[in-house]
Amino acid sequence: MLNTVYRLVAPGRIEVEFSNIDLRKEEVLVRPTHLSICHADQRYYQGLRATEILKEKLPMALIHEAIGEVIWDRRGEYKPGERVVMIPNTPCEEDAIIAENYLRSSKFRASGFDGFMQDVVNIKADRLVRLPGGINLHVAAFTELVSVSVHALRRYNEIAHSRRNAVGIWGDGNLGYITATLFKAMYPETKLYIFGLDKSKLSDFTFADDTFSIMNIPADLRVDHAFECVGGEGSPKAINQIIDYINPEGTISILGVSENPVAINTRMILEKGLRVFGSSRSGRADFEKTVELYQTNPELVEYLQNIIGATILVKTVDDMKKAFELDRQNAFGKTIMIWEK
Repeated sequence: MLNTVYRLVAPGRIEVEFSNIDLRKEEVLVRPTHLSICHADQRYYQGLRATEILKEKLPMALIHEAIGEVIWDRRGEYKPGERVVMIPNTPCEEDAIIAENYLRSSKFRASGFDGFMQDVVNIKADRLVRLPGGINLHVAAFTELVSVSVHALRRYNEIAHSRRNAVGIWGDGNLGYITATLFKAMYPETKLYIFGLDKSKLSDFTFADDTFSIMNIPADLRVDHAFECVGGEGSPKAINQIIDYINPEGTISILGVSENPVAINTRMILEKGLRVFGSSRSGRADFEKTVELYQTNPELVEYLQNIIGATILVKTVDDMKKAFELDRQNAFGKTIMIWEK
């Protein structure tokens, strides 16, 4: 079967290429319907990654946040027309200790091999999770990003000590908002404080117990545990501020991605006996938990609708470029491509 793939061949340049899908393999064919643009996609599209990385990765189809409709499943596990969320992490082995998203042998779509910017995606059945009927499809499109926060919260539950009177989240962007909504749904009894820089963004965290500008945090405020959702050049300040305001033996969960090494106050990490752990990407269990939360906490989906920044109907390569440019101009919110290829 001939398939059309839309690959980034150079920054800002998407070209149509063709691939052959072997129908004899036991893989499910899925037609993408809603695709969500991530910061990682933008870094490739704008050429913000190191030159050697771009040479190694490109040409490559972008997008690792997407849902679609099943076209065909040779085994019959999935029926034509079923809506599914596609899991970009693709493990090549199993390990009794290391999760699939941390195995160095695992591959990840739109970061090493083609993402979901295709007419049809051939994908293993265990890389699909059924979506509930009636789900907001625009929210479902960025389920992968939501699952990353779910993964971090699951690890927090395993690692952090039981005193959880107050927790802080540093970061008022998409990742901070998603992590905050999930945290409040999963741990409603814990006081949740949000720390950010943009007053208008902080005003969207209506479900939090309080919000604070990072320029004006009360001197006596303390949290038992914290999540860093800033990333980039803001990481050092966020992490060091957390170290200042966290109680001894607290846990710091780092989610923000930084291209450059980050300098942090290790002396106070030692003096306070802090635990610092990182979380990246997610696996099937996290996607399943995310879909379960959609069903059991409908208000969660309502909150997540608030970060849909723009939607754009995509039929041509020019439409794809418009979507990336629109997303680049939006300081906050997810850009959703309605994929009518």
